[in-house]
This record gives sequence, structure tokens and C-alpha cells, in this order.
Amino acid sequence: MATITAKMVSDLREKTGAGMMDCKKALVAADGDMTLAIENLRKSGAAKAEKKSGRATNQGKVLTAIKDGKASIVEVLCETDFAAKTDKFVNLVTGIAANMLSLDGDGDVTAAVQEVEKTNLTDHIGVIGENMQIRRAAKWVGSDASCFVSYHHDGGRVSVLVEVEGESDPAILNDLCLHIAAFSPRYIAPSDIPAEVIAKEKEIAAAADPKLAGKPAAMLDKILAGKINKFYTEVCLMNQPWVRDDKTCLAKLRPNLKVKRFVRWEVGEEL
Repeated sequence: MATITAKMVSDLREKTGAGMMDCKKALVAADGDMTLAIENLRKSGAAKAEKKSGRATNQGKVLTAIKDGKASIVEVLCETDFAAKTDKFVNLVTGIAANMLSLDGDGDVTAAVQEVEKTNLTDHIGVIGENMQIRRAAKWVGSDASCFVSYHHDGGRVSVLVEVEGESDPAILNDLCLHIAAFSPRYIAPSDIPAEVIAKEKEIAAAADPKLAGKPAAMLDKILAGKINKFYTEVCLMNQPWVRDDKTCLAKLRPNLKVKRFVRWEVGEEL
């Protein structure tokens, strides 16, 4: 029987992130064989993951990575807010976001990330002791003119990722992220709103105001046009009252700044 030293236990813990007692037990079972001990710990992690797979996950982090003209954002869930705030969990999510930058594709890469990170996630379930899941993930590839910027509110409870082109500076980009986090726009500009959404809003506006009943068609169109313009200020990023000054909007502040796409993800929100 091999002698299990404190250094061996420490080395195994460093390699796997598992607890001290788990490392010692694994080394004893493997008769001091480090490779076998690591394998046993990973198997143990997979068994723990299977047992925990049915447990609810409604806490977690949304984090991002930006490098060399690429950007990523990923939401990883766990069971408790306590676990979500640990360095191990934050490092896991940060690492997944960084790894995503090397994946193929531009857009939703959830399925690919779930497959690539399956073993990594299982190992961390064994170490952290909670069920976890990669809920959604996106990776963007920018053009030569693109600039990516991100923002994490409350340590990643809410995160924003934006791609822009044109006239910008660090201050306006920071405020842009703060604005999206605070006001949750649904569209970039009125031109992005589907025709059926606008038609439905007109229908609702007409039905909600009894005074509009029986109005001539031309007059009704003008009234509804005003209501739709107000709708734009509620749902369009470029038209919403600006986070720093509600008397203006981004379209007026930076007419030469083009927002190509953005996401605002909140942990556990309805998809």
C-alpha cells in the first residue's frame, strides 16, 4: 500500500479542484496512482452530476468574452446564489465564454457549447456540489469596422453585449451598455420592428380608446401614427429617452453610430 503524503493530496486537489478528503480517498483507492485517482474523481463527478440532474437551477451568471474581432456571451445556471458567487463557478463561466471564441459559427451556438463543455461541466458539478446547466450561448464574428463592448450588472446577474460601427468613444459605449441594461429595448430602430407587430399595436391602441370609434379613416391614421411613434420611444434603442438625459435619444446624440446588434440577458429570465 502506497503512502499518501500531504503533497500528493495537495497536487491532486490542484489538478482537479476537488475537496481535500475526496482527493485523499481517491489516492488511497488508486494506491497512490495520480492518473488513476484523477480518473476516479472524474467518474465520481459524473455520478454526482447524474444524481443532481433533476434539481432546479435558477441562479447563475451571464458573462462575456471579447478578443480579436470576436465576442461571446453565455448563461450558466446553478442551484444557489451562494454557489454562483464562488470563484470556482465564476471561473468556470469565464472559461466557457473564452473557449467559445474558437468555435465555428456566428449567432446561437448553445448546442455546440453544451456538447464541447459537457465533461468540463460534469467535473465542476462534482467539485461545486450543485446541478448546473449551460442554458444559452451566442458567439459573434465582427467585421473590420466592428467594435464590441459588454457590461455586467450585479456581477453578471444581468449582462449586455453590443456590436457597433461608426462614431463612438469609451464613454458613449459605456452609457450604451448601461442604457440597454436599464431599459431593456426590444429593437434597435423602428425599421427593425416586424409589420405584424406594428399592426397589432395599432389595433390595440384603437380598441383601448373609445373616443376613436367612428373617427374618419384619415384622422384615425394620424392619431394612430402618433401612438406608434410613442411606441417606438418605448421599445427601440435608438428612440428611447437616453439614460443620461431623457430629453434626447441615441439617434440624436450619435447619428453616425450604428448599433448592429445587441443582447441583454438576465439570469433565469423567461426565454
